[in-house]
Amino acid sequence: MTEASSLDLGPPDPGSDVALYVHWPYCSRICPYCDFNVVRDRGRAAEQAGLVAAILADLHAQRALTGPRRLASIFFGGGTPSLMAPEVVARIVETARRLYPPVGAIEITLEANPTDAEAGRFAALAGAGINRLSMGVQALDDVSLRFLGRDHSAVEAYRAVDLARRAFDRLSIDLIYARPDQMPQDWAAELTAALDLGFEHVSPYQLTIEPTTAFGRAFARGTLTPPDEDVAAALYETTQAVLSAAGFDAYEVSNHARGPAARSAHNLHVWRGGDYLGLGPGAHGRLTLDGIRTATVAHRRIADYVAGVQASSPWSERDPLSPADAAEERFLLALRTTEGAPAALLSALGLSPQTAPVADLIADGFLMLRQGRLIATDRGRPVLDGVLKALLT
Repeated sequence: MTEASSLDLGPPDPGSDVALYVHWPYCSRICPYCDFNVVRDRGRAAEQAGLVAAILADLHAQRALTGPRRLASIFFGGGTPSLMAPEVVARIVETARRLYPPVGAIEITLEANPTDAEAGRFAALAGAGINRLSMGVQALDDVSLRFLGRDHSAVEAYRAVDLARRAFDRLSIDLIYARPDQMPQDWAAELTAALDLGFEHVSPYQLTIEPTTAFGRAFARGTLTPPDEDVAAALYETTQAVLSAAGFDAYEVSNHARGPAARSAHNLHVWRGGDYLGLGPGAHGRLTLDGIRTATVAHRRIADYVAGVQASSPWSERDPLSPADAAEERFLLALRTTEGAPAALLSALGLSPQTAPVADLIADGFLMLRQGRLIATDRGRPVLDGVLKALLT
Protein backbone atom coordinates (compact mmCIF):
# COMPACT_ATOMS: atom_id res chain seq x y z
CA MET A 1 0.00 0.00 0.00
CA THR A 2 1.29 3.47 -0.82
CA GLU A 3 0.96 6.34 1.60
CA ALA A 4 -1.30 8.17 -0.87
CA SER A 5 -3.74 5.27 -1.20
CA SER A 6 -4.41 5.19 2.54
CA LEU A 7 -6.24 8.52 2.22
CA ASP A 8 -8.37 7.73 -0.82
CA LEU A 9 -11.60 7.34 1.16
CA GLY A 10 -10.87 10.07 3.69
CA PRO A 11 -11.55 9.66 7.41
CA PRO A 12 -15.12 10.48 8.42
CA ASP A 13 -15.81 12.77 11.36
CA PRO A 14 -17.06 10.71 14.34
CA GLY A 15 -19.37 13.63 15.19
CA SER A 16 -21.54 13.21 18.27
CA ASP A 17 -21.86 9.43 17.97
CA VAL A 18 -20.75 7.51 21.05
CA ALA A 19 -19.02 4.14 21.22
CA LEU A 20 -19.11 1.73 24.14
CA TYR A 21 -16.19 -0.12 25.75
CA VAL A 22 -17.09 -2.84 28.28
CA HIS A 23 -14.27 -4.23 30.43
CA TRP A 24 -14.72 -7.79 31.72
CA PRO A 25 -11.75 -8.34 34.07
CA TYR A 26 -11.90 -12.12 34.53
CA CYS A 27 -9.38 -14.58 33.07
CA SER A 28 -8.97 -18.31 33.57
CA ARG A 29 -5.27 -17.59 34.14
CA ILE A 30 -3.06 -14.49 34.19
CA CYS A 31 -0.59 -14.41 31.31
CA PRO A 32 3.01 -13.57 32.33
CA TYR A 33 3.22 -10.62 29.90
CA CYS A 34 -0.13 -9.04 30.85
CA ASP A 35 -0.36 -5.80 32.83
CA PHE A 36 -4.09 -5.22 32.24
CA ASN A 37 -6.64 -4.94 35.02
CA VAL A 38 -7.49 -8.65 35.38
CA VAL A 39 -8.28 -11.23 38.08
CA ARG A 40 -8.59 -15.00 38.17
CA ASP A 41 -12.03 -16.35 37.23
CA ARG A 42 -12.61 -18.69 40.16
CA GLY A 43 -15.40 -18.80 42.70
CA ARG A 44 -16.65 -15.35 41.76
CA ALA A 45 -20.22 -16.03 40.61
CA ALA A 46 -21.83 -13.66 43.14
CA GLU A 47 -19.24 -10.97 42.42
CA GLN A 48 -19.82 -11.29 38.68
CA ALA A 49 -23.58 -10.95 39.08
CA GLY A 50 -23.00 -7.75 41.02
CA LEU A 51 -20.61 -6.49 38.36
CA VAL A 52 -23.13 -7.09 35.58
CA ALA A 53 -25.74 -5.11 37.51
CA ALA A 54 -23.21 -2.32 38.06
CA ILE A 55 -22.25 -2.16 34.36
CA LEU A 56 -25.90 -1.84 33.35
CA ALA A 57 -26.56 0.81 36.01
CA ASP A 58 -23.44 2.69 34.94
CA LEU A 59 -24.63 2.61 31.33
CA HIS A 60 -27.93 4.21 32.34
CA ALA A 61 -26.16 6.83 34.48
CA GLN A 62 -23.77 7.83 31.68
CA ARG A 63 -26.68 8.09 29.26
CA ALA A 64 -28.21 10.64 31.62
CA LEU A 65 -24.95 12.63 31.44
CA THR A 66 -24.43 12.52 27.69
CA GLY A 67 -28.01 12.99 26.60
CA PRO A 68 -29.29 11.42 23.38
CA ARG A 69 -26.57 10.19 21.03
CA ARG A 70 -26.30 7.60 18.28
CA LEU A 71 -24.43 4.38 19.04
CA ALA A 72 -21.28 3.98 16.92
CA SER A 73 -19.96 0.59 18.09
CA ILE A 74 -19.56 -1.73 21.07
CA PHE A 75 -16.34 -3.45 22.15
CA PHE A 76 -16.15 -6.12 24.86
CA GLY A 77 -12.56 -6.30 26.11
CA GLY A 78 -10.73 -7.59 29.10
CA GLY A 79 -9.74 -9.80 30.62
CA THR A 80 -11.51 -12.50 28.71
CA PRO A 81 -15.05 -11.48 27.74
CA SER A 82 -15.60 -14.81 25.96
CA LEU A 83 -16.02 -16.15 29.51
CA MET A 84 -19.16 -14.00 29.84
CA ALA A 85 -22.50 -15.76 29.70
CA PRO A 86 -24.04 -15.04 26.27
CA GLU A 87 -27.26 -13.90 27.93
CA VAL A 88 -25.28 -11.23 29.82
CA VAL A 89 -23.71 -10.03 26.58
CA ALA A 90 -27.19 -9.88 25.03
CA ARG A 91 -28.53 -7.77 27.93
CA ILE A 92 -25.73 -5.24 27.61
CA VAL A 93 -26.09 -5.04 23.82
CA GLU A 94 -29.87 -4.64 24.02
CA THR A 95 -29.60 -1.96 26.72
CA ALA A 96 -26.98 -0.02 24.77
CA ARG A 97 -29.09 -0.11 21.60
CA ARG A 98 -32.14 1.09 23.50
CA LEU A 99 -30.34 3.96 25.24
CA TYR A 100 -28.30 4.99 22.19
CA PRO A 101 -30.30 3.94 19.11
CA PRO A 102 -27.91 3.33 16.21
CA VAL A 103 -28.61 4.13 12.59
CA GLY A 104 -28.27 0.90 10.66
CA ALA A 105 -25.91 -1.95 11.47
CA ILE A 106 -23.00 -1.34 13.85
CA GLU A 107 -19.88 -3.30 14.69
CA ILE A 108 -20.06 -5.25 17.97
CA THR A 109 -16.71 -6.84 18.84
CA LEU A 110 -15.80 -9.34 21.53
CA GLU A 111 -12.32 -10.55 22.46
CA ALA A 112 -12.03 -14.34 22.81
CA ASN A 113 -9.55 -17.00 23.76
CA PRO A 114 -9.58 -20.10 21.56
CA THR A 115 -10.07 -22.73 24.25
CA ASP A 116 -12.54 -25.51 23.50
CA ALA A 117 -14.83 -24.30 26.31
CA GLU A 118 -15.01 -20.74 25.02
CA ALA A 119 -15.29 -21.80 21.38
CA GLY A 120 -18.38 -23.75 22.38
CA ARG A 121 -20.04 -20.40 23.16
CA PHE A 122 -19.33 -18.78 19.80
CA ALA A 123 -22.70 -19.54 18.23
CA ALA A 124 -24.54 -18.26 21.31
CA LEU A 125 -22.40 -15.11 21.40
CA ALA A 126 -23.24 -14.46 17.76
CA GLY A 127 -26.90 -14.87 18.68
CA ALA A 128 -26.38 -12.30 21.47
CA GLY A 129 -25.38 -9.70 18.87
CA ILE A 130 -21.61 -10.12 18.46
CA ASN A 131 -20.65 -9.78 14.78
CA ARG A 132 -16.87 -9.38 15.04
CA LEU A 133 -14.62 -11.72 17.02
CA SER A 134 -11.08 -10.77 18.00
CA MET A 135 -9.23 -14.02 18.76
CA GLY A 136 -6.26 -13.97 21.14
CA VAL A 137 -4.41 -16.86 19.52
CA GLN A 138 -0.96 -15.25 20.15
CA ALA A 139 1.05 -18.18 18.70
CA LEU A 140 0.51 -21.31 16.63
CA ASP A 141 2.85 -23.81 18.29
CA ASP A 142 2.58 -25.39 21.72
CA VAL A 143 6.10 -24.46 22.89
CA SER A 144 5.43 -20.76 22.31
CA LEU A 145 1.95 -20.99 23.82
CA ARG A 146 3.36 -22.53 27.00
CA PHE A 147 6.03 -19.83 27.17
CA LEU A 148 3.32 -17.16 26.83
CA GLY A 149 1.28 -18.80 29.60
CA ARG A 150 -1.72 -19.43 27.37
CA ASP A 151 -4.34 -21.97 28.39
CA HIS A 152 -5.04 -23.31 24.89
CA SER A 153 -3.07 -25.58 22.60
CA ALA A 154 -2.36 -25.10 18.91
CA VAL A 155 -4.91 -27.81 18.10
CA GLU A 156 -7.55 -25.99 20.16
CA ALA A 157 -6.74 -22.78 18.33
CA TYR A 158 -7.31 -24.38 14.93
CA ARG A 159 -10.60 -25.91 16.12
CA ALA A 160 -11.76 -22.57 17.52
CA VAL A 161 -10.97 -20.75 14.28
CA ASP A 162 -13.09 -23.27 12.37
CA LEU A 163 -16.04 -22.68 14.71
CA ALA A 164 -15.57 -18.91 14.60
CA ARG A 165 -15.69 -18.87 10.80
CA ARG A 166 -19.13 -20.45 10.95
CA ALA A 167 -20.49 -18.02 13.55
CA PHE A 168 -19.13 -14.54 12.76
CA ASP A 169 -19.04 -12.22 9.78
CA ARG A 170 -15.75 -10.60 10.82
CA LEU A 171 -12.67 -12.27 12.33
CA SER A 172 -9.46 -10.80 13.70
CA ILE A 173 -6.42 -12.58 15.12
CA ASP A 174 -3.92 -11.31 17.72
CA LEU A 175 -0.36 -12.63 17.52
CA ILE A 176 2.70 -11.88 19.66
CA TYR A 177 6.15 -11.73 18.07
CA ALA A 178 9.69 -10.84 19.20
CA ARG A 179 9.67 -13.82 21.53
CA PRO A 180 13.06 -15.01 22.84
CA ASP A 181 15.13 -16.75 20.16
CA GLN A 182 12.50 -16.04 17.47
CA MET A 183 14.03 -15.47 14.06
CA PRO A 184 12.50 -13.58 11.10
CA GLN A 185 12.15 -16.68 8.93
CA ASP A 186 10.29 -18.53 11.69
CA TRP A 187 7.99 -15.56 12.25
CA ALA A 188 7.30 -15.27 8.51
CA ALA A 189 6.24 -18.93 8.39
CA GLU A 190 4.01 -18.56 11.44
CA LEU A 191 2.39 -15.40 10.13
CA THR A 192 1.76 -17.07 6.77
CA ALA A 193 0.14 -20.03 8.52
CA ALA A 194 -2.15 -17.63 10.40
CA LEU A 195 -3.18 -15.94 7.15
CA ASP A 196 -4.00 -19.32 5.64
CA LEU A 197 -6.74 -19.62 8.29
CA GLY A 198 -8.72 -16.90 6.50
CA PHE A 199 -8.51 -13.93 8.87
CA GLU A 200 -9.26 -10.53 7.31
CA HIS A 201 -7.70 -8.57 10.17
CA VAL A 202 -4.39 -9.20 11.95
CA SER A 203 -3.05 -7.47 15.05
CA PRO A 204 0.61 -8.44 15.48
CA TYR A 205 2.02 -7.11 18.75
CA GLN A 206 5.70 -6.99 19.60
CA LEU A 207 6.27 -8.58 23.01
CA THR A 208 6.69 -5.79 25.54
CA ILE A 209 8.30 -6.54 28.89
CA GLU A 210 6.36 -4.61 31.53
CA PRO A 211 8.14 -4.38 34.92
CA THR A 212 5.06 -5.30 36.99
CA THR A 213 4.47 -8.61 35.17
CA ALA A 214 5.95 -12.07 35.63
CA PHE A 215 8.01 -11.50 32.49
CA GLY A 216 9.21 -8.19 33.90
CA ARG A 217 10.42 -9.89 37.05
CA ALA A 218 12.10 -12.63 35.02
CA PHE A 219 13.83 -10.00 32.89
CA ALA A 220 15.05 -8.21 36.03
CA ARG A 221 16.49 -11.52 37.33
CA GLY A 222 18.22 -12.13 34.02
CA THR A 223 16.26 -15.30 33.23
CA LEU A 224 14.40 -13.81 30.25
CA THR A 225 16.20 -12.29 27.28
CA PRO A 226 14.09 -10.78 24.47
CA PRO A 227 15.54 -10.33 20.97
CA ASP A 228 18.01 -7.47 20.60
CA GLU A 229 17.08 -4.29 18.76
CA ASP A 230 18.38 -5.46 15.38
CA VAL A 231 16.43 -8.73 15.49
CA ALA A 232 13.32 -6.93 16.75
CA ALA A 233 13.59 -4.47 13.86
CA ALA A 234 13.98 -7.35 11.40
CA LEU A 235 10.89 -9.04 12.88
CA TYR A 236 8.93 -5.80 12.44
CA GLU A 237 10.03 -5.50 8.81
CA THR A 238 9.10 -9.15 8.25
CA THR A 239 5.63 -8.42 9.61
CA GLN A 240 5.13 -5.55 7.19
CA ALA A 241 6.47 -7.49 4.20
CA VAL A 242 4.43 -10.67 4.74
CA LEU A 243 1.17 -8.85 5.41
CA SER A 244 1.61 -6.36 2.58
CA ALA A 245 2.32 -9.17 0.14
CA ALA A 246 -0.91 -10.85 1.28
CA GLY A 247 -2.95 -7.72 0.51
CA PHE A 248 -3.22 -6.27 4.03
CA ASP A 249 -3.08 -2.52 4.71
CA ALA A 250 -1.13 -1.45 7.81
CA TYR A 251 -3.80 1.12 8.67
CA GLU A 252 -2.42 1.44 12.22
CA VAL A 253 0.97 0.56 13.70
CA SER A 254 -0.24 -2.78 15.13
CA ASN A 255 -3.33 -3.39 13.00
CA HIS A 256 -3.53 -4.72 9.45
CA ALA A 257 -6.72 -5.22 7.44
CA ARG A 258 -7.54 -6.76 4.08
CA GLY A 259 -9.43 -3.76 2.74
CA PRO A 260 -11.26 -0.85 4.46
CA ALA A 261 -14.33 -2.93 5.37
CA ALA A 262 -12.18 -5.22 7.53
CA ARG A 263 -10.79 -2.40 9.69
CA SER A 264 -11.91 -2.14 13.31
CA ALA A 265 -14.70 0.45 13.28
CA HIS A 266 -14.60 0.77 17.06
CA ASN A 267 -10.86 1.45 17.23
CA LEU A 268 -11.06 3.91 14.34
CA HIS A 269 -13.80 5.80 16.19
CA VAL A 270 -11.49 6.14 19.20
CA TRP A 271 -8.39 7.05 17.15
CA ARG A 272 -10.38 9.71 15.29
CA GLY A 273 -11.27 11.41 18.57
CA GLY A 274 -14.83 10.17 18.97
CA ASP A 275 -16.60 9.97 22.32
CA TYR A 276 -16.77 6.60 24.03
CA LEU A 277 -18.12 5.32 27.33
CA GLY A 278 -15.87 3.18 29.53
CA LEU A 279 -17.86 0.61 31.53
CA GLY A 280 -16.43 -1.85 34.02
CA PRO A 281 -13.56 -1.73 36.54
CA GLY A 282 -10.63 0.38 35.38
CA ALA A 283 -12.26 1.25 32.04
CA HIS A 284 -11.22 4.53 30.41
CA GLY A 285 -13.69 6.78 28.63
CA ARG A 286 -13.73 10.07 26.72
CA LEU A 287 -16.91 12.12 26.77
CA THR A 288 -17.88 15.59 25.67
CA LEU A 289 -19.71 16.99 28.71
CA ASP A 290 -20.96 20.58 28.70
CA GLY A 291 -18.90 21.13 25.57
CA ILE A 292 -15.63 20.00 27.20
CA ARG A 293 -13.67 16.88 26.27
CA THR A 294 -13.51 14.90 29.51
CA ALA A 295 -11.32 11.91 30.42
CA THR A 296 -12.88 9.34 32.75
CA VAL A 297 -11.35 6.35 34.53
CA ALA A 298 -13.53 3.90 36.46
CA HIS A 299 -12.49 2.58 39.85
CA ARG A 300 -9.97 -0.20 39.25
CA ARG A 301 -10.93 -2.72 41.94
CA ILE A 302 -14.14 -4.61 41.18
CA ALA A 303 -15.63 -3.97 44.63
CA ASP A 304 -14.78 -0.27 44.44
CA TYR A 305 -16.36 0.03 41.00
CA VAL A 306 -19.57 -1.69 42.09
CA ALA A 307 -19.76 0.44 45.25
CA GLY A 308 -18.99 3.56 43.24
CA VAL A 309 -21.80 2.89 40.78
CA GLN A 310 -24.19 2.34 43.66
CA ALA A 311 -23.07 5.66 45.15
CA SER A 312 -23.37 7.46 41.78
CA SER A 313 -19.58 7.84 41.70
CA PRO A 314 -18.16 5.15 39.36
CA TRP A 315 -15.06 7.11 38.34
CA SER A 316 -11.80 7.43 40.20
CA GLU A 317 -10.88 10.20 37.75
CA ARG A 318 -12.97 12.73 35.84
CA ASP A 319 -10.65 15.26 34.21
CA PRO A 320 -11.75 18.03 31.84
CA LEU A 321 -9.06 18.32 29.16
CA SER A 322 -7.68 21.65 28.05
CA PRO A 323 -7.61 22.27 24.29
CA ALA A 324 -3.86 21.59 24.36
CA ASP A 325 -4.26 18.33 26.29
CA ALA A 326 -7.04 17.18 23.97
CA ALA A 327 -4.94 18.01 20.89
CA GLU A 328 -1.90 16.21 22.30
CA GLU A 329 -3.95 13.10 23.02
CA ARG A 330 -5.40 13.21 19.51
CA PHE A 331 -1.91 13.29 18.01
CA LEU A 332 -0.76 10.41 20.22
CA LEU A 333 -3.57 8.25 18.84
CA ALA A 334 -4.08 9.51 15.30
CA LEU A 335 -0.42 9.48 14.24
CA ARG A 336 -0.45 5.72 14.79
CA THR A 337 -2.86 5.46 11.85
CA THR A 338 -2.33 6.06 8.15
CA GLU A 339 -5.06 8.71 8.31
CA GLY A 340 -3.01 10.90 10.64
CA ALA A 341 -4.42 13.91 12.48
CA PRO A 342 -5.87 17.22 11.28
CA ALA A 343 -3.00 19.69 11.01
CA ALA A 344 -5.33 22.36 12.37
CA LEU A 345 -4.89 20.78 15.82
CA LEU A 346 -1.30 22.02 15.85
CA SER A 347 -2.46 25.52 16.72
CA ALA A 348 -3.73 24.31 20.12
CA LEU A 349 -0.15 23.27 20.86
CA GLY A 350 1.34 26.56 19.64
CA LEU A 351 2.81 24.79 16.59
CA SER A 352 2.53 25.01 12.82
CA PRO A 353 3.82 22.98 9.86
CA GLN A 354 6.18 25.83 8.98
CA THR A 355 8.05 25.94 12.30
CA ALA A 356 10.16 23.58 14.38
CA PRO A 357 9.78 20.84 15.42
CA VAL A 358 7.05 20.02 12.86
CA ALA A 359 8.94 21.44 9.90
CA ASP A 360 12.08 19.52 10.92
CA LEU A 361 10.20 16.21 11.20
CA ILE A 362 8.69 16.80 7.75
CA ALA A 363 12.05 17.75 6.24
CA ASP A 364 13.68 14.65 7.73
CA GLY A 365 11.00 12.39 6.24
CA PHE A 366 9.32 11.25 9.47
CA LEU A 367 6.08 13.17 8.93
CA MET A 368 4.27 14.46 5.85
CA LEU A 369 1.52 17.01 5.34
CA ARG A 370 -1.20 15.92 2.92
CA GLN A 371 -4.75 17.16 2.36
CA GLY A 372 -4.67 19.14 5.60
CA ARG A 373 -3.52 16.18 7.71
CA LEU A 374 -0.24 15.42 9.46
CA ILE A 375 0.74 11.80 8.81
CA ALA A 376 3.58 9.57 9.96
CA THR A 377 5.51 8.24 6.95
CA ASP A 378 6.79 4.73 6.37
CA ARG A 379 10.05 5.95 7.86
CA GLY A 380 8.37 7.55 10.86
CA ARG A 381 6.03 4.73 11.93
CA PRO A 382 8.74 2.30 13.17
CA VAL A 383 10.16 5.07 15.40
CA LEU A 384 6.86 6.71 16.24
CA ASP A 385 7.56 7.03 19.97
CA GLY A 386 10.58 9.18 19.17
CA VAL A 387 8.63 11.20 16.58
CA LEU A 388 5.88 11.91 19.09
CA LYS A 389 8.40 12.87 21.76
CA ALA A 390 10.04 15.33 19.39
CA LEU A 391 6.66 16.71 18.30
CA LEU A 392 5.00 17.06 21.68
CA THR A 393 7.86 18.06 23.96
